Amino acid sequence: MAYTYVLRLEWMDEARDSCANSYDSTLTVVHWPFVAETTLFCALTVTGKGGTSVQGLNFSPRQEAQPVFSTTGSPGSDVDATRSFSTLSQGMAPAVEVVACKVDELNDGDTREVQIGDSTALLVKDKGSYYAVGNKCTHYGAPLAKGAYSKGVVRCPWHGACFNVKTGDIEDFPGLDSLPVFQVEVRGNEVVVKADPEALKSTKRVKAMSRADPSNKKTFVIVGGGVAAEACAETLRQEGFTGQVLVLTKESDLPYDRPKLSKAMTTTADAIALRNKDFYSSCDIEFRTGTEVTGVDTAQKKVTLAGGDTVEYEALLVATGGRPRTMPIPGQELENVCVLRTPDDANRIAENSKGKKVVIIGSSFIGLEVAVYMHKKAESVVVVSTSKVPLQLVFGPQIGAWVTKLHEDKGVKFYFERGIKEFVGENGKLKQAVLSDGTVLDADICVLGIGVVPATDFLKESGIQMTQRGFVTVDKHMKTSAGGVFAAGDIVEFPLFINDDQQSNVQHWQMAHQHGRIAALNMLGKSTAIRSVPYFWTVMYGKSIRYTGYGPGYDDIVVHGDLSAPQFAAFYTKGDKVVAVASLAFDPIVSQAASLMEQGQTILKSDIMEDPKSWVGRLKQC
Repeated sequence: MAYTYVLRLEWMDEARDSCANSYDSTLTVVHWPFVAETTLFCALTVTGKGGTSVQGLNFSPRQEAQPVFSTTGSPGSDVDATRSFSTLSQGMAPAVEVVACKVDELNDGDTREVQIGDSTALLVKDKGSYYAVGNKCTHYGAPLAKGAYSKGVVRCPWHGACFNVKTGDIEDFPGLDSLPVFQVEVRGNEVVVKADPEALKSTKRVKAMSRADPSNKKTFVIVGGGVAAEACAETLRQEGFTGQVLVLTKESDLPYDRPKLSKAMTTTADAIALRNKDFYSSCDIEFRTGTEVTGVDTAQKKVTLAGGDTVEYEALLVATGGRPRTMPIPGQELENVCVLRTPDDANRIAENSKGKKVVIIGSSFIGLEVAVYMHKKAESVVVVSTSKVPLQLVFGPQIGAWVTKLHEDKGVKFYFERGIKEFVGENGKLKQAVLSDGTVLDADICVLGIGVVPATDFLKESGIQMTQRGFVTVDKHMKTSAGGVFAAGDIVEFPLFINDDQQSNVQHWQMAHQHGRIAALNMLGKSTAIRSVPYFWTVMYGKSIRYTGYGPGYDDIVVHGDLSAPQFAAFYTKGDKVVAVASLAFDPIVSQAASLMEQGQTILKSDIMEDPKSWVGRLKQC
């Protein structure tokens, strides 16, 4: 039997900010029908200047409300909350539940994968309480039960995304969405996980977003169209900002999963889009693609566009990312001397490389991943590098030598300790690449993978503090030297806490996500410092190397495992301290290291000399 209670609530300012930030609400009517012993279903009606909205919510005394459905009427319209609720409640299926374990089976800090219906949940015991969330990472679907757990947060074993097990919210990246949260009950000696069948159909939960309120005249401008810009825009709406969110980007596409470009070079921007146009429309995030910003006036608080128009801002985020390096040498203007930055670049390179002689300049991640993609499609693939082995500065000579053999076994040829002197063409098209030692390579197409420079030229007259190399200097709140101006992503140097708060430039996808989120919080006046451990990965011929920490300047490498297997964990040390960890087929050791570092803990060199995992138990003690 269902009982309905009607509550009238007048919002206090702080309650409105935290509970109804999507609307200018004056009155709320809540229907509370009991549909299970400890689960409530609510149809929440909010009426305000923006119109009338009905939101369905699942709620239990132990968990925050989770949206189930939402319907919005125009101002002055009559939205029938009772009808909306009745229609939904008639179709509701009974909760799915499963006995996950006995109460004495898990210790504090233990996790377990639980089969529930056709899906799986992650069960966690922490300080005597049990929590259950979705078991698949919202980034690429990794099983979180195989990740690292510490202090209320589970970290993905593949790419390091972090989720709060009480709320399911994503707290570090990559990925945009949060996890579904399930009920947990202790019945006698049994721990029972319960879930709404509808909630089990999705492994992701999109956080609630506010919308624009015409009465809020503030405009927050974001310059750039990458993941830092995207994360900032979403966070502003998630945190209740109701002014205009305007994103200005030179790119012709909405934000996309840029790391995929070197791995799937025939993909399209739509196929790898982080969100679609309808999503941004639903929360009033406005994108102006194909729009170049040419200047910033910090005194007048406005940006100038390429056509001469100006846009005023209340707060500004600059997140323009990097621009691929080119080579100022003879022949660099020839057709088929390419860089890789956009889907169009990737498509052009892929199309023009079929059955052709490909030369790649640079043995960094981009160059090597392009070589992987090309090895079966091109006639030949040659990599030219100034270093002794690929990725030498990051991974060191041992792993670099293994990477070399991995590629050579697939037919890729290397020319090490050599640069490029000249490109030679015929009828405007590339024909040869001449190396610094005089070696001449036949080349139908050349891909430059020699890094990026910050795309910050338009800031030179702004007065914003930058380094000689063009990086924007920010503090731990992502604030620049100019009031109301923030910066994020590959273009910044920021205080990295695991590097003793020294100004550091970290060009990782994961870090750009977090920069955007932290910038948004501080744009809203919610003082939040950046505290994130760098985490990245690369995939070559199906083998994924993961890396966490900050390794520049390491003085020794301790490698455990077998490089020929291949299965290894490498610890990069500076003095007696481990500053970074890399692994292949050694999960979840990199995620465990990242979680321990995030807690401010130090792994000593002596901890890993004999046993690479001797320190892992400390995660439960944090």
